[in-house]
Amino acid sequence: MAGSLSHIRVLDLSRVLAGPWATQILGDLGAEVIKIERPDTGDDTRTWGPPYVKDPSGEATTESAYFMCTNRNKKSVAIDFTQPEGQALLRQLAARADVIVENFKVGGLKQYGLDYASLSELNPRLVYCSITGFGQTGPYAPRAGYDFLIQGLGGLMSVTGRRDDEPGAGPIKAGVALTDVMTGLYASTAILAALAARESTGLGQQIDMSLLDVGIACLANQSMNYLHTGIAPRRMGNAHPNVVPYQDFPTADGDMILAVGNDSQFARLCAAMERPELAVDARYATNAARVANRDTLIPTLRGLSTQRSTDDWIARLETAGVPCGPINTLDRVFRDPQVIERGIRIEMDHPLAGALPLVASPIRLSGTPVEYRHPPPLLGEHTREVLTDILQLDAGALDHLSAQHVI
Repeated sequence: MAGSLSHIRVLDLSRVLAGPWATQILGDLGAEVIKIERPDTGDDTRTWGPPYVKDPSGEATTESAYFMCTNRNKKSVAIDFTQPEGQALLRQLAARADVIVENFKVGGLKQYGLDYASLSELNPRLVYCSITGFGQTGPYAPRAGYDFLIQGLGGLMSVTGRRDDEPGAGPIKAGVALTDVMTGLYASTAILAALAARESTGLGQQIDMSLLDVGIACLANQSMNYLHTGIAPRRMGNAHPNVVPYQDFPTADGDMILAVGNDSQFARLCAAMERPELAVDARYATNAARVANRDTLIPTLRGLSTQRSTDDWIARLETAGVPCGPINTLDRVFRDPQVIERGIRIEMDHPLAGALPLVASPIRLSGTPVEYRHPPPLLGEHTREVLTDILQLDAGALDHLSAQHVI
């Protein structure tokens, strides 16, 4: 069965992570995604290595692992749209597209006639998603935005890291470009909403996605804690501001996580730790009391948790119905039987790498499942194919464009 979005064509003018993350989601769901890249250089992340993908003999190729994480199910078309003929090609493609995703600086595409106002005149049904650091309006709109910068400016780093009174305290960014990824997720949702609206209005629209907006929105309960108290949350290490115990604990041979979300789970934890009296102690009997008295409860639990190994605790606590788990490195993640059963690691046939390992989409649809049709493309791999199939350009026209370095 065709994918959910098999009737949708996307022009992807974005690069690096947030935009490509959104378009890969659309591609996984069946959309035809045409990735527009600069001739000779392409997406910045093609060179973001090492590591580089290895060929079947074990030698490194020129394709970075970073690029592979967010560019499957796309066709690469290399067009220099700083040239008038390149601009004309993109306008023709836009006239035949449903969606455009771009992450140029505000106003950066207007000089080429590739901004929303220009292209919507050609194609009123076009959904045009602009992703920037700070949005299309406001005093910061002209600035470039990067995930690391936004994690700091948007407040995420103020609540990430060890407590100020602990060794190693200080602001820490998340271990992945979380704001970029979340912006890609929000962008894909917004695009789907705009496509759904088009079904009734017949018209497309522009989507204004800001990394800063997303970064603040994703602070969730931390933002609400501030708005309702007027007190800015502080870094708490792995502890939770609203739930206790909900953090890491040392074991006899490592560490584990306890995620106790209610009072009955806490009572089962105390029984499993052979300290049932803690569950009825007025200082700890309710979550609100545990939050107020975490400074005495957590050291007590840490003293108990070191008495058994991680595996022993997890077996014991899972039997008791207490949410818990190990802190895995990625080698252990991909060996985990649940991860294996869910098929999170996939392989696609790549022209340079052979069997290319990738991380599967987490989206599971019963009727129109995700399909893996195209491996991450080589630069310009599909230029002639796309321009022939969609614009009906013949070999002579393509040769002319190539000779002029337009494609």
